Amino acid sequence: MTPDEESAEPVEIVTGRDPTGAVIWLHGLGADGHDFEPIVPELGLPRTLALRFVFPHAPYRAVTLNNGYVMRAWYDMEITDSGFNQKATHIQESVEIVGELIEREIARGIPVGRIVLAGFSQGGAIALVAGLRHPQRLAGILALSVPVPFAATLMRDAHAENRATPIFMAHGTHDGVVPYAIGHAAHNLLKAAGANIEWHEYPMEHAVHPQEIKDIGAFLQQVLEKGSE
Repeated sequence: MTPDEESAEPVEIVTGRDPTGAVIWLHGLGADGHDFEPIVPELGLPRTLALRFVFPHAPYRAVTLNNGYVMRAWYDMEITDSGFNQKATHIQESVEIVGELIEREIARGIPVGRIVLAGFSQGGAIALVAGLRHPQRLAGILALSVPVPFAATLMRDAHAENRATPIFMAHGTHDGVVPYAIGHAAHNLLKAAGANIEWHEYPMEHAVHPQEIKDIGAFLQQVLEKGSE
């Protein structure tokens, strides 16, 4: 790893001139900011909805789940007899990174009410935690195939500004990495605690389904075409 690799600027795609909204999209374990770059033209967004997609790179960390191998990861994690053990201090560090990215978009002229946080797998976990805890109302949150951390207490610790923020939550029914049962149980806990969740499931493994991409595009249009200033 070189310093340039560690501090690499996020990948960015702009869908039109003078974007009026932003989507900060976090990749999964071991990937990087380029991972979801190809998905943007597949979302079916109208040309009238000019957005900036920001795909940051996670820091490099030793990951216990992968025998201590150093890779891009939003946090260290392992599997125990009781399920996923996800390192809280690393999660908080990554939540702070996301907070800085939100402030960066605001400084570039994007109203906070027109910013969506999105992520896949542990990137989705960070998007969910950061979004619910953020002190300013966001447009929405996308949590895809997520091992939800702190599921039992996440809504208790949510900021009042984002307790009702629309959440798109999706999971594969054949997921062998983050089992469907774990994702659906977390959804049930969050929903029961008052989260505003739009739940989707697809016949897939730990991946993204073509129909899911279309559904994500529809969600983005819904929350960003009416997003507050």
